[in-house]
Amino acid sequence: MSQISQISQETADVNAAIDAELQLLDPAVRTSRALAARLLDPEFVEVGASGRRWTYEEMLAALPELDGGGGNGEGGSRFEPSRMAGVVLAPGIVHLTYETDFGGRRARRSSLWRRRDGETGWRMYYHQATPVPAAAE
Repeated sequence: MSQISQISQETADVNAAIDAELQLLDPAVRTSRALAARLLDPEFVEVGASGRRWTYEEMLAALPELDGGGGNGEGGSRFEPSRMAGVVLAPGIVHLTYETDFGGRRARRSSLWRRRDGETGWRMYYHQATPVPAAAE
């Protein structure tokens, strides 16, 4: 693969992971187990801003009730992302970092997205959220 086509592929991979991350922040996806299941890797793990560790099944069961559901898309608070950036760590692995604001609560977030051989879609493999104290920049 030429250097230009490799850069183009890496840009496409990062953009696909960003698109998938934004889908997971969408209240319509957060309240749909079927939609969320397509975006989470079966080996998914999250360490939430509360410090709680979540597995794939735990997250799918709880996601509709967690923050950011936006009242089933009918208004309500939702995560507002900013400063989203990504880098390809290896073929099939993208690392995203960004910040969110949820009703005045800020968090710095990090996600690993994985696309396995033979699969076309990206799935979130790992996610961590760290609260940002009000006094922090």
